[in-house]
Amino acid sequence: MTDQGDRRDGAGDEAPRHVPVLLAEVLAALAPKPGGRYLDGTFGAGGYSKAILDVAPDAILLGLDRDPSAIAGGADLVAAMAGRLTLSQARFGELAEEAERFRMVPLDGVVLDIGVSSMQIDQPERGFSFRFDGPLDMRMSGEGQSAADIVNEAEEGLLANIFYHYGEERRSRAVARAVIEARRKAPLATTKQLADLVAGIVRGEPGGAHPATRVFQALRIAVNDELGELVRALHAAEAVLGPGGRLVVVTFHSLEDRIVKQFLAERSGRVPSGSRHAPAVAARQPTFRLVERGAVAPSEAEMRANPRARSAKLRVAERLDAPPRRAEAGLVALAGIPEPSPRRRS
Repeated sequence: MTDQGDRRDGAGDEAPRHVPVLLAEVLAALAPKPGGRYLDGTFGAGGYSKAILDVAPDAILLGLDRDPSAIAGGADLVAAMAGRLTLSQARFGELAEEAERFRMVPLDGVVLDIGVSSMQIDQPERGFSFRFDGPLDMRMSGEGQSAADIVNEAEEGLLANIFYHYGEERRSRAVARAVIEARRKAPLATTKQLADLVAGIVRGEPGGAHPATRVFQALRIAVNDELGELVRALHAAEAVLGPGGRLVVVTFHSLEDRIVKQFLAERSGRVPSGSRHAPAVAARQPTFRLVERGAVAPSEAEMRANPRARSAKLRVAERLDAPPRRAEAGLVALAGIPEPSPRRRS
């Protein structure tokens, strides 16, 4: 699903490829140790995985990615690491099962770098970017419902909710209406068709992001169930990290960061369990300790050198002795994010 630190919060940014974001900060937060067992849930181009294995002699690492091209592209690194690196095509929400399968439990560290990779964006046939004209796809794994399916088959209200809740697009209803009108004449099949349509509705700011940035973000999140995968990954990491193990998460937009912040705050005892949506429960033993009280941001120097780093935030916590809690499916809602489920019209 990822390429370490090689993220964009907008699909039109220009910067050198394969530059790991917050690499020094990630290594400091993870604190890899000799002989440790680590899991990189978002392998991508292998930037974090290689760095972890380079600084921790005799450590072993399991790298996951839902994108088959990322796994294939890591073959040389697997060979170079001589048995210390194993790759598996899997979603990071499945990291607990994968860690068990490869006998890596308990883990000493889990790192997640959430978002879309530059490798994916820079391939027009993947349909993630409006910088290139390509099929309106956006599937990270190449399977399942595409962005074109949602745009051409979802009801107007659902489209508006996706654009608003996942893209925070203020003109979501106007864009949804325009999509409905356009597809009555012919299906929207390419990234350029959609980007041009949105640009006719949403006014761009001088020097700002392309008007279609938020709509493209929203569709990508919906197509790949990115927020749901993040919630599953956080619970899975809690289940397989050993005491003292570190969970390090790098996010690139506010929706992701809000979920991670909510999860770690609740698991560290900084907010009470329960909400107005669910009854409060008796105080439970914390399962994590916050290593940093707030999010770690890139330095000014890094943002100048790599503009794609500008929206990155890193959060880190250390696993305590308490047993893992039951997974809470409503974490996205508890973080204040409604969950419009993309579905086809009957």
